[in-house]
Amino acid sequence: MLYSNVAIDAFGYELPPHVVTSDDLEKRLEPVYEALHFQPGQLEAITGIRERRFWDPDFNMHTGAIRAAQKALDSSRITRDDIGMLIYGGVCRDNLEPATACAVADGLTLGSDTQIYDVSNACLGILNGMVQTANAIELGHIRAGLIVSCESARQIIDITIDRLLKTRDMEVFKKTIATLTGGSGAVAVILADRSLSEAGHRILGGAARSAAEHHRLCVWGPDTGIPASGLHQMETDSVGVLQNGVPLGIETFNAFRKELEWSGNQPDKIICHQVGATHQRNILDAIGIPPTRDFTTFKYLGNIGTVSLPITAAIADEREFLLPGDLVGFLGIGSGLNCLMLGVEW
Repeated sequence: MLYSNVAIDAFGYELPPHVVTSDDLEKRLEPVYEALHFQPGQLEAITGIRERRFWDPDFNMHTGAIRAAQKALDSSRITRDDIGMLIYGGVCRDNLEPATACAVADGLTLGSDTQIYDVSNACLGILNGMVQTANAIELGHIRAGLIVSCESARQIIDITIDRLLKTRDMEVFKKTIATLTGGSGAVAVILADRSLSEAGHRILGGAARSAAEHHRLCVWGPDTGIPASGLHQMETDSVGVLQNGVPLGIETFNAFRKELEWSGNQPDKIICHQVGATHQRNILDAIGIPPTRDFTTFKYLGNIGTVSLPITAAIADEREFLLPGDLVGFLGIGSGLNCLMLGVEW
C-alpha cells in the first residue's frame, strides 16, 4: 500500500489517574509467590514493566476517547466539520452494541455526514483504523478522519489476580503473566489530506501480513464490554506468541521496506507496539534495528493494547525523539496473529 496525499495532523492522549506498580501487584499476589517459591521483583524482572495506570472503577471507554480526541482537535487546525470519518479501534468497548464510536461522535458533536464505526483487531485496531481512514482520504471520499481508542486493564488484572489466588498454580501463572503487564490509556489520531495539513507527517505506505493459524495463542473473552457482564479471562501463550510472532514480524518488515523502497539503513526511527522487554529485544535483534532508534514507554505505561503504539509516537514527538525529515516505521503486531507496519515521513 502506498499513499501520496495523507498526513498525520495531530495526536491527543489521556493518561489515567491511578499509577499501579508491579510491586503493588506482587503484594496482592504474595500467597501465590509463597506457594510457587517466587522472590519479589519477578514481575518487573521478567517483563521490564515497572508500572502501569488504571482508570477509576466503572470508567467508560468513550469518556477517555472523547478526552483524547478533544486534545487532538485543540492542537490541530482541522475542525469538527472537516471530520468525515470517526473510527473507534479499541479492544475494550462500552457495549457489544452499538459501536462505542457512536458515543464518541455524540460527545464531540460531529456532523450527521460523518461515517462512524468500530474496528476490532486486537492490538492493531488503531493502525487498521488509520489505514481505512487513509484509504478514504486518498480516494477523495473524505478530507480528514479521526481514529480513537481507550483501553482499560483494571478489571482483567483484578480478575486474573483473583484467579491466581484461588489456583496458586504454575501453569495458570504462565498463561496469565502477560495479562499482568496490561495498562490503561486513551489516544486519538487525526489524519488529513495534505492540502489541509501542510505541516503534518506524511504517511508513505505500509505492508501487512498474517498467520491466522496461531489465533488461539492469546485469547481474551468472551465478551468485550467494560465492565464485563460474564466470564471474563485472558490467557496468553507468551512463548508461542514470541516464537511465531517474530518470524511474522521479519516477513512483514521485509515486505514493508521493499514496498517503500527503503534501504538497509532505514527507517531512521521506529515506534513498536509496547509489549515488554523480552519482545522488544527479540524483535529488534530479528530485524537488525539498534535500540537507539526505538522509543519505548512500556516501562512506565505497560501494554495498553491498541493505544500503545500511537501514544508512544505522540510522546516520542513531544520529547523530540522524532525529528523533521526522519523516516519512521510504525511496527504493529497483534493477536491473531496479524502484523501491520506503516512508514511515515516526519
